Amino acid sequence: MLKNLKILGLCAVLLVSACKTDRDTTSEGTQAKGGVYYGGVFRYNEVENYKSFFPLFCTLAPGWRIADQVYEGLVDLDQVHLTIKNELAERYEYDEARKTYTFHLKEGVNFHDDVCFDGGKGREMTAKDFKYCFDMLCTADVLNQGFLYSFKDKVAGANEYYASTEAGTPLEGGVSGIKVIDDYTLEIELNYEFGDFLNILTMSYCWVWPKEAYDMYGGAGMREKAVGTGPFKLKSVKDGESVILVRNDSYWGVDEYGNSLPYLDAIQVSFIPAKETELLEFRKGNLDLVYNLPNEYVNQILDKFSDAKDNEVGVHLQIHPALTVEFYSFQHMHPIEVFHDKRVRQAFNYAIDKDKIVDFTLQGDGIPAHNGIVPSSFLQYNHKSLQGYSFDAEKAQSLMAEAGYGKGGKTFPNITIDINSGGQDHVKVAQVIQQMLTDNLGINVDVHVMPRAQQIEDYISGKSLFFRDHWEADYPSPENFLILLYGKLVPETMDEVSYTNRSRYVSAAFDSLYEMAIHELDQKKRFDLYLQADQVAIDDAAILPIYYGENYRLLQQKVSNFDANPMEERDFSQVYFDPNIGTK
Repeated sequence: MLKNLKILGLCAVLLVSACKTDRDTTSEGTQAKGGVYYGGVFRYNEVENYKSFFPLFCTLAPGWRIADQVYEGLVDLDQVHLTIKNELAERYEYDEARKTYTFHLKEGVNFHDDVCFDGGKGREMTAKDFKYCFDMLCTADVLNQGFLYSFKDKVAGANEYYASTEAGTPLEGGVSGIKVIDDYTLEIELNYEFGDFLNILTMSYCWVWPKEAYDMYGGAGMREKAVGTGPFKLKSVKDGESVILVRNDSYWGVDEYGNSLPYLDAIQVSFIPAKETELLEFRKGNLDLVYNLPNEYVNQILDKFSDAKDNEVGVHLQIHPALTVEFYSFQHMHPIEVFHDKRVRQAFNYAIDKDKIVDFTLQGDGIPAHNGIVPSSFLQYNHKSLQGYSFDAEKAQSLMAEAGYGKGGKTFPNITIDINSGGQDHVKVAQVIQQMLTDNLGINVDVHVMPRAQQIEDYISGKSLFFRDHWEADYPSPENFLILLYGKLVPETMDEVSYTNRSRYVSAAFDSLYEMAIHELDQKKRFDLYLQADQVAIDDAAILPIYYGENYRLLQQKVSNFDANPMEERDFSQVYFDPNIGTK
């Protein structure tokens, strides 16, 4: 059953019997045009706490998924197809060279009511607000995590303004390439054509918020004080316990039938760390969504779905390939030089049986990463044309011998795999890799589990020799994965941190292809160049990819209009409960 679903690569919707819910439905069921319904509180859980709702520091998924309902940007991603759609921009155009973008904003869009405004009444959003926020994105600040991944190098004047704020003497007028033409027109000038620029603008770093909120709360205070223009407003926050969002009755959005959005009264997010408890709450009807099923339950749940009768009513199961990759990185510039040799890195790639890890360790939850760092979810990316590594213990041993460590790896030094705590899968996979490297290369490997924050600090500072890494797409483009290997982001010395290219891999051939790709405006040609860059990194064994992710979601049967996608992009503005579908 599971393998068939993987081959299809589609979102599956099946039925299975479920427990009767004790949900209070008194506020649900007001019908509107088009057969949709108003009312109800959507409840879901996050197993990890949010980091921050502040757009420039909103870097972890739990906080981003919440804040995405509160804040908006110029453009956004369509929930079904992940294509660009207008959000606060009514329309946009660009010049022939695609270096100057002009955005025409919607009129009459107000920020949420908040005490940061005079009289507590939210004012109208204008182009000046985007100018302010984008200047802030290009300001040196410990709470600004977005500059490197967004406007750096790309937007005219961004680097210069950042440097001026770093020196404590901000340039007058802010970023020169960001101009307010009038209240509803914003112009952004790029240093060069960049095919994925609109994708960049969909990231949380490019959301808009009012200066009044920052002046009152500061970046640290905006960790849990969100003031945006979105379909939901932040009502209450109990750190580590719950977050409640309520309907923005003044929201600008309407559906195709003219109904005002959103349909839901509220969204309630809990923070239950145990997945088993989360599933139990779902079975009781106290949650409407479970995301990312525990591996030990996947086959059990799929068996139940396959056995369900057509007339049974219960829950939806949605399965979709994810834009995520789980991989292990070699530190290419570590003082211990074992991974400076390409043959050693290739030997490690041949020594790991990725199919066995997915089939047995992960119980089928994932796709073996035989073909580089870019996941297999991009439909226009010819992933199958890439030549990766299949399991071959004999080839691995031969390469180790060629590298001077003997066929049994007898002279290879003891090494450590650095992984983070916070997930049993990380430990299980690391232990299997540890055993495979011992069995197939004859080397001694230890596993060191540490808090996530410490692990990140160790690998960005170059202290980790061999470490677990993971990447979830910020936007749907192969570039967002290949940038992790871009050599020009590597600092000159090991004393400086390397945030993006954590492995400090440098290849002139890769960099040249990557740069040609980001400047190419034709998508087919751009993707062909990305493929060539990807193959260079594969041939160099720049990293050790293990598996690409899959998204599993369980939804209560009455949840309607909530499509799944490879990025787990969630738009709650058009989600509703259908009272005609109940549980038995």
